[in-house]
Amino acid sequence: MYDFAADIADCALAVETALDRQLTADRLSGPGPAADRLIAAMRHGSLGGGKRLRPLLVRQAANIFNVPPHAALIAGLAVEMIHCYSLIHDDLPAMDDDDLRRGRPTVHKAFDEATAILAGDALLTHAFGLLASPECHPDPTTRVTLVTELVAGSGAGGMAGGQMRDIEGEAGGFSGDDVATMQAMKTGALIRASVRMGAILGGADPRALSALTAYAEAAGRAFQLADDILDVTATPEAMGKATGKDEAKGKQTLVARIGIEEAREHLKATVTSAQSALRTFGPKADGLRATARYFASREN
Repeated sequence: MYDFAADIADCALAVETALDRQLTADRLSGPGPAADRLIAAMRHGSLGGGKRLRPLLVRQAANIFNVPPHAALIAGLAVEMIHCYSLIHDDLPAMDDDDLRRGRPTVHKAFDEATAILAGDALLTHAFGLLASPECHPDPTTRVTLVTELVAGSGAGGMAGGQMRDIEGEAGGFSGDDVATMQAMKTGALIRASVRMGAILGGADPRALSALTAYAEAAGRAFQLADDILDVTATPEAMGKATGKDEAKGKQTLVARIGIEEAREHLKATVTSAQSALRTFGPKADGLRATARYFASREN
């Protein structure tokens, strides 16, 4: 029987161990030696916490096609490095201006703003180096497809573009559809890429990839909706970061539009939609089903 608690703990440990190994001078140096301060900032923003949910999704989607966890790890690391870079940059004064992340000072507080920017830049860059390496997958065509997928999820049409839309929305307001589009890009696109990358590692056919994409898009909506609910209901201690900031900044969220109770009902329906997309995969998709439920029930 599938054990979600064991799976998420095992994945988190594997990612933490592998990141610790990757974020060293030996691995990061090029024509010149990597600066110690830069490596320290990259490690501060990447190690010592985090649920590692995106690598988990890579691993769980790959499992449907009998790809073992160790064979999905490098692709998962690349996604996690993109995620960590985005958090470092999101926390900057010019963006969300946060002092805490995972219960610790954010990178620009622990170091300085310039170092935080460079740490994010370096994590972003080295993520694609991981995907391009034969260590990720022996087939170069598959590696190129993985790179392309992660670009789509993290670039101007994905996470970075969603962040831009969020900034524009703070200044000019949003319609309901605009909020959904922004959140699908800012949060959902990297979740979508994670699931699809797992499927690509497994050689999924178009029909399977389409079903997993539908799952991922619904799961991304559930994750963001739960996050918006927690921003209203959770304590800073539970979240490891400031809460109530969306309302304070006048950010447009679905929770702000329809209220907590209706948002919770919408969250349940969204998780059901994600589960329905997996109906053809049988027990092999139990991990993805459990993760969608976890997105809705998490407390931080």
